[in-house]
Amino acid sequence: MITANPTTIAAVVLVPLLAWRIYRRVRRTIGRQRLSKIRPWLTVAFFPLLVVVLGLVSASHPERLLWLAGGLAAGAWLGAYGLRKTAFEATDEGLYYTPHAPLGIAISVLFVGRILYRFYEIYALAPGRVDDFARSPLTLAIFGVLAAYYTVYVGGLLRWRFRVAREAVASA
Repeated sequence: MITANPTTIAAVVLVPLLAWRIYRRVRRTIGRQRLSKIRPWLTVAFFPLLVVVLGLVSASHPERLLWLAGGLAAGAWLGAYGLRKTAFEATDEGLYYTPHAPLGIAISVLFVGRILYRFYEIYALAPGRVDDFARSPLTLAIFGVLAAYYTVYVGGLLRWRFRVAREAVASA
């Protein structure tokens, strides 16, 4: 008989939630998207906050901070590249953009693959061992890529929104 220990219960709850979030994240990287009024602000606030928290948790291990910083640098570069590859449309119905799908999918798959491997490490390789997310330098680097990519990318979308609004006011 299978017993329900806390790690099994956590996995049962987290796996469907993670699958749903992965689906939503990948869906947002494919095809034309309407620029939301609220979601970009949440992104530019949430990811930097998480980076600061992970940096504070990792502060006693400078090598982990270097991995996080390397991921942030790579993610920032990828965010700028993604913005150059994005198609922007200002229509009467609203502002739309079409992200560079291969880049968004690749970053999402990289992060999801690392999370799945961490689950494998925790549940198969070392069951019962309590481990934290910030212990792995590779996980920190991959999270840094994801966080910086989305922060820079969404920051670029917000700059585009402000530019379109300024041009609309100037032409009126």
